[in-house]
Amino acid sequence: MPDVDLVDETFLVAPPKVVAAVFAEPDAWRRFWPDLRLEVYADRGDEGLRWTIQGALTGTMEVWLEPVLDGTVLHYFLRADLGAGPRRPRDLRRERVRRALAAKSLALGLKSRLEVGRRPGCPPELT
Repeated sequence: MPDVDLVDETFLVAPPKVVAAVFAEPDAWRRFWPDLRLEVYADRGDEGLRWTIQGALTGTMEVWLEPVLDGTVLHYFLRADLGAGPRRPRDLRRERVRRALAAKSLALGLKSRLEVGRRPGCPPELT
């Protein structure tokens, strides 16, 4: 089992193509995950991306964009190990919590940005 095995899901009232555009640029990856080097091994277009990762963690990461109702469920998966060296249980827990909070912060930040100006109960503006 990897040191960090994280799954997060957030519903965004935005079409998958709009959410996919946020993740399409490598410059965005560096802003979202500055301590990781990502290499795409599966570009699924409007369905998301899969990467191998190196840096602070080594493993795989995926953003899967699932169309649901009038929006998208942003599924985030991170399966990775910490660098070499001794791993205390407390350090592993801290890293798992840190990564989980960062994933949710990213998702909620996108939700705020992509849903700005939308009245509750109204469909998203198609852009």
